[in-house]
Amino acid sequence: MNIRVLIVDDEEEFVEALSERLTMRDYDVTASLSGEEAIQKLIEYNFDVVILDVSMPGMSGIDALREIKRIKPLTEVIMLTGQAAVKTAIDGMKLGALDYLFKPCETEDLIAKINMAQKRKAEQEERIRDAKVKDIISSPMSVLK
Repeated sequence: MNIRVLIVDDEEEFVEALSERLTMRDYDVTASLSGEEAIQKLIEYNFDVVILDVSMPGMSGIDALREIKRIKPLTEVIMLTGQAAVKTAIDGMKLGALDYLFKPCETEDLIAKINMAQKRKAEQEERIRDAKVKDIISSPMSVLK
């Protein structure tokens, strides 16, 4: 299965170019031009990784990150930032973002981070499945709850 990526950035040309580069590498890419739109898409669809711009009009990247982690806590987020917003990106990591990259970033650097993020999400999901299986084995009646 292809890694499902949501790109969130208010710069339409950047989003189109990045979407094309990732799609050519067999990622399942969805684009969003605002934090509000991204949250709606996240509610409707499961993404493995969100690539999120820190500085956007309306809902900021930090506000979007808070909402993403509230709605889908296992979804990994990679923040994109300009030089001036490094502190904000670091604050994002404190709120649960996996990492951040400077814009514009090298495609190969982003791909490495996406793959790392997807692996981390898969490992977390596996631990949750294992815990549920152990619960069922130790108490079969728990399935009826």
